[in-house]
Amino acid sequence: MKQKKQARGGRGQVRHARKKKGHSRRLLFTGILLVIEAAVLLGVGAYLLLGKSPGGDKFSGEQAQETGAEIQKGEESVPIAMEPSKDILFEPHCVETTAPEKMISYTEVEVDGTKLESTAQYVPDAEISFSVGEDYTDAEGILTFRGNNFRDSPAYGTAEIQNHTLTQKWSHDTGSLSSGGTFWSGSGWTGQPLMTKWPREVKAHMNMYDWAKEDDELVEVIYACMDGYVYFLDLETGEPTRESLYLGYTFKGAGALDPRGYPILYVGAGYNSDNGPAKVFIINLLDCSTMYTFGDNDAFSLRGSLSFFDSSALVDAETDTLIYPGENGILYLIRLNTAYDQNAGTLSIAPGKTVKWHYYGLRSSSANYWVGMEDSAAVYKGYLFVADNGGHLMCLNLNNLELVWVQDILDDSNSTPVLSIENGKLYLYVSTSFRLGWRSSSSATVPVWKINAETGEIIWQTDYECYSDDGVSGGVQSTIASGKNGLSDYIYVTVSKTENNANGVLACLNKETGVVVWEHKAGYAWSSPVCVYNGDGTGTVLYCSSDGNMYLLDGSGGQVYQTLSLSQGVIEASPAVYNNYVVVGTRDCKIWGIELS
Repeated sequence: MKQKKQARGGRGQVRHARKKKGHSRRLLFTGILLVIEAAVLLGVGAYLLLGKSPGGDKFSGEQAQETGAEIQKGEESVPIAMEPSKDILFEPHCVETTAPEKMISYTEVEVDGTKLESTAQYVPDAEISFSVGEDYTDAEGILTFRGNNFRDSPAYGTAEIQNHTLTQKWSHDTGSLSSGGTFWSGSGWTGQPLMTKWPREVKAHMNMYDWAKEDDELVEVIYACMDGYVYFLDLETGEPTRESLYLGYTFKGAGALDPRGYPILYVGAGYNSDNGPAKVFIINLLDCSTMYTFGDNDAFSLRGSLSFFDSSALVDAETDTLIYPGENGILYLIRLNTAYDQNAGTLSIAPGKTVKWHYYGLRSSSANYWVGMEDSAAVYKGYLFVADNGGHLMCLNLNNLELVWVQDILDDSNSTPVLSIENGKLYLYVSTSFRLGWRSSSSATVPVWKINAETGEIIWQTDYECYSDDGVSGGVQSTIASGKNGLSDYIYVTVSKTENNANGVLACLNKETGVVVWEHKAGYAWSSPVCVYNGDGTGTVLYCSSDGNMYLLDGSGGQVYQTLSLSQGVIEASPAVYNNYVVVGTRDCKIWGIELS
């Protein structure tokens, strides 16, 4: 099944220049770590046992003021031995409890419009394989939801935080859009901005204002919002860097930039428009033209005419393949055939081989436990991890489109899986929501899980009792933040509607045990928390909530450093951070630029 990776068209100069620089940084960092590790080993006479290979069979078939929010301390943290991020031996397989046939009725594959008689007939042109998250891109910035294929990096660079303050530096107005009696305003869930520092050579051919092209330190914020616009802003000032792009569809998800540094935006509509059903747009960021669309009125869908796309894409650079899950229940693998000439300033795609995979669960129906993926997929090597509307957490082999394992996560799940390498093994952190009426008409248990990514088995779970309104679900709608550096013992998760329909917590849990280290009580939050680090590795955590506040906390002890009021309404969107700057949008039609100091 495995085939040698093949270089594809459009592997241009941006990626080459970035790659060399990025690899040098990583090699230096890795070398320092190896020296430290060797000294420790000589001192204690320990041996590291790496590369254990499990057995088993594969299945075929988020102005300063005091806050009234409470902090509750839990049990003492138990340290966990963390490793530098590096590739590991990874051989996923199911066990009896995670066998796909226990949850999934069937899967099907379509290639270029023809449905295969069996998934066994699928043969890829080239092997898709991703490395660790830090290797996803050498471009500077946040290029996809939570940064990379591990979905563990919503902050880029380091922040020099001394006073632990949040200062509003700028704001930019957004708007609203209505369609079919439904009204959408500002930025919603997941609503994370993208941001990148384009090289001068790339900007030279963009439709940017001249001042922006000439500013070599410019970081461009690219924000697709629910009013149908994509906004382009200077990270430090909020000044538009070019004309906003109107596409006429509501964008709830983050979108994604191409990890090769190519000027391409992939963004999916989260709701239908007066212009037609929701679809995915592939945008040429040289001139903001639409190069390609897909996903609307897809006959391969098992959700009828529904074609919403809240997921944030990944691109496999080696095979030039776009990987895009949809709420229509389809996973799209599209060979882009990208051609980009940086010197000439030309860019095109010619989508070729298009592979679609879908599934149907044993409890799936049109009334509940729907098929469809609203979260974003995480990927390691050739394996994709994704949760769905039907309470399935799935591991899929991208190279034969066979499910490896499936874990029951109980309910409509919008939390993106987060991958973490610990002690030479790959784990996954995820949670679920409480869809009113599915499991209860009042409240239900919402676990936070640590999962063995090889087998799908539950390592631990920490339970919360959550409430829901009709249409505004409780539980975990956010994506977990996995701590690194000085916070590497912890994960952080916002849990909604834990005491009633108004309140929630930011919980800090110990990675090894799942024990609650501390909790911060405030308005419920759909926004995902972000860990921000100083150069010495010390970390703070920030998040936004439905009370309109942004909170900045000590990541280890949970002390609230500052509460910043941003909105009279809810904040659903997830912030992204570039060095000392935070950007987030609100439902009351503002994009905020905030400085950490």
